Amino acid sequence: MDNGTKLSAFAKYAWFVLAYNVLVILWGVFLRASHSGDGCGQHWLTCGGEVVPTAPQFKTVIEYSHRITTAFASIAVFALVVWAFRRFPKGSPIRKAASLGAVFIVIESLIGAGLVLTGNTAGNWTPTRPLWTIGHLINTVVLLVPLTLTAWLASRPNPVRYAPRPKVAALLGIGLAVFFAAAISGSMAALSNMFFPSDSLAGGFIKDFDPDSHLLLRLRIFHPLLSILGGVALVFVGGAIRKAVPDSKGVEFWAKALTGLVAAQIAFGALTLLMLAPILMQLGHLLLADAVWIAFVFMSAYALTDTEN
Repeated sequence: MDNGTKLSAFAKYAWFVLAYNVLVILWGVFLRASHSGDGCGQHWLTCGGEVVPTAPQFKTVIEYSHRITTAFASIAVFALVVWAFRRFPKGSPIRKAASLGAVFIVIESLIGAGLVLTGNTAGNWTPTRPLWTIGHLINTVVLLVPLTLTAWLASRPNPVRYAPRPKVAALLGIGLAVFFAAAISGSMAALSNMFFPSDSLAGGFIKDFDPDSHLLLRLRIFHPLLSILGGVALVFVGGAIRKAVPDSKGVEFWAKALTGLVAAQIAFGALTLLMLAPILMQLGHLLLADAVWIAFVFMSAYALTDTEN
C-alpha cells in the first residue's frame, strides 16, 4: 500500500498519539514526584468517592487531571486501532502494531488502578511498592514500541519487508538488556529519592554506603553506574549495527541520533544528580530517556527491514 510522498491523515494521527502518550508519561512522573498519587485516595474509577471531586486539594487536581489525560490516551489509541482496521487490509503490520498498543495501554490502566487500590501511591510504603513500580515502568516502555512502529509503518511510502539478521538481532538484544537495566535502576533511584530525600549530595552518598540504610538507598548508587555503562553499550550496539547494515541510511541516522541522545542523557543525568533531582530536572531526564528508547526502536525497525524509504 502506498501512502504517497506526504504523510497520510492516519500517519499524522499516529504520530500525534505517540507524542500525546509521551506527554501523559511525563505528567505521570510529575504526579509521582509531587507526591500527588494519593490525591483521590484509594478510589478508582471515582476520585475520593466522587465522579468529579467537588472540593479538590492541589494534589487531587493533579491526580484527577492525570486520570483524565490517561483516559484520553486510551481513547486515542483505540481510535487508532479502529482507523487502522478500516484503512489497512487484513494481515497489515500496522493493524498488528496498533492492536498491540491497545493491549498495553489497557495493562497500563490496570496497573495504575492497582497502584491506587493497593495504596502504593505518594509517600505510602508497602513491601510490594518496588514490584509495582518496576512493572509500571516495563509496561510503559513496551507501550511506546507499538505506538512508535504504528507511526513509522504508516509513514512508509512502500510496504515493509522483514529481513532476518541474526547478528543484528543479537546486538539489539544486548541493547534491550542494558536499556532496561538502566531504566529499572532509575525507577528504584527515583523511588528512594522520594522516600529518603537528601539535603546535600554528600549526605546522599553517606546514606548510600551506610550498611544500616534501607535497601533502596543502598541500591541507588547502581543507577548512575548502570546508566553510564548502559549508555556506552548502546553506542557500541549502534555502531556495530551500522557496520552490519552499511547500506541503510535509516540505521545510520538513528544510530547517530542514539549516540547524541545517550550523551545528552548522561550529561543531563549528572546535572540532575548534582542538583538533587528537582521535579523539572526529573521531567527532562525522563523525556531524554524516552527519546533514547524511541531512537533505539527506530534504529531497530530499519535494521530488521529492507525498506529504506
